Amino acid sequence: MKIISYNVNGIRAAMKKGFIDWLQQANPDVICIQETKAMEEQVDVAAIVDAGYPYHYWYSAQKKGYSGVAIFSKTEPKHIEYGTGIDYMDFEGRNLRIDFEDVSVMSLYLPSGTNIARLEHKLKYMADFQDYVNNLKKDLPNLVICGDYNICHEAIDIHNPVSNKNSSGFLPVERKWIGEFMDSGFIDSFRHLNKEPHNYTWWSYRANSRANNKGWRIDYNMVAAPLQENIKRAVILPEAHHSDHCPHMVELSF
Repeated sequence: MKIISYNVNGIRAAMKKGFIDWLQQANPDVICIQETKAMEEQVDVAAIVDAGYPYHYWYSAQKKGYSGVAIFSKTEPKHIEYGTGIDYMDFEGRNLRIDFEDVSVMSLYLPSGTNIARLEHKLKYMADFQDYVNNLKKDLPNLVICGDYNICHEAIDIHNPVSNKNSSGFLPVERKWIGEFMDSGFIDSFRHLNKEPHNYTWWSYRANSRANNKGWRIDYNMVAAPLQENIKRAVILPEAHHSDHCPHMVELSF
């Protein structure tokens, strides 16, 4: 089972840049999308179906043109879960999950902490999300949480850890949380199989950052510990240029 996660920074803009052709070539079984910035009715879903994904699910923010997650699947899941049931999270359309017999796959878009108010919101979200997942795992132990976590875990995950030590996304409190999240029973699938530096999933649009590979690895496919032996491959796909992020893939064998 090949799962790709991709913050597209606007699904309609990405589709204008060749996203559908890329999707057909990449050919995942499931793709988790973050930052759709659109309602389902605003998107050419026929193109998604024609690309081989008849099962597509959308969970948009109430604020138009903002946030939002989606999942496209080749096969029909047995259950779809929209949101978390926690109002302030669900208002921004940040969590969507589909369940299969062997695995459950979630598309997650954690908030960024661009100012003090949003950082406080992010920290509350992180704490409540951890509690939510702790309970969820009791019923769904084979959980894969894909998405934009907006956090770099270690110095190896950011191009300049010294100058960014006070930047949201690499703050000690954020790094501590994502470390504890993994310790609670999740595997960073990419780092599990790849120890090399200079592997990033997001680059600023400023200062030619992407061409110079001055990036951040803030997107993860977190795989629940019971599935560790099922992880066969995990790669970042930086050749895809539809967004300021790039897609990243995990392959599980059942």
